[in-house]
Amino acid sequence: MVVKSELKLIKSLHQKKYRNEHGLFIIEGKKAVEELLRSKFKVFRIYVLEDVLPVKGVKDVAVILPKEMNQISSLKNPNGVVGVFYIPKAGAVDFSDWIIVLDDVRDPGNLGTIIRLCDWFGIPSLVCSENTVDCYNPKVLQATMGSIARVNISYTSLDLFLSEVSVPVYGSFMDGNNIYKEELPERGILIMGNEGKGISDRVKRKCENRITIPRYGKSETESLNVATAAAILMNEIRRA
Repeated sequence: MVVKSELKLIKSLHQKKYRNEHGLFIIEGKKAVEELLRSKFKVFRIYVLEDVLPVKGVKDVAVILPKEMNQISSLKNPNGVVGVFYIPKAGAVDFSDWIIVLDDVRDPGNLGTIIRLCDWFGIPSLVCSENTVDCYNPKVLQATMGSIARVNISYTSLDLFLSEVSVPVYGSFMDGNNIYKEELPERGILIMGNEGKGISDRVKRKCENRITIPRYGKSETESLNVATAAAILMNEIRRA
């Protein structure tokens, strides 16, 4: 049986301040929950509807009513499985490979997609500015499709982080050098900027190399979506 106070706690985890306060986050979907159960994440509790198949790999499963599932879910049509996990401490940034850095990326879908891209392209570390959307936001987690279990994500002051690195730093700009003509190193840092403003002035000064994805034809499109641009640039990183 799940008491009202527990349901209230889970519902509160949709807000960042309560996730930080309790050190917990919520993720939905049987596949995503099972991905996290196989990872470093420590489970608090799993909540399922009575007619949903058991979640593999965990004993602490609570069966709840549909009205209770509706209370704790962020979805219009809950899929019947909600997992609550402890927020882990971020691991050390891996400088032996490429690192993706996000400067004030605000859209949850974009961050979730970029996390998934890092997983796909085998990029172990994602470093985010302090104003970048929280990676434990439920909408971000939905977009990661479980990839958050395999990418080390940290939040820090980019000024401080970039002042201490010894690998090449690349920034994505509209007026940069053609990415397809660049000779990229085996390791480095790729910075992606805010959806509307791009890379901030304070971070621009840290970019030794400015790169861009060339536009073809007579397109009047102002720019690419940051997650789309990240996918193209990560592909080129791995082709190098």
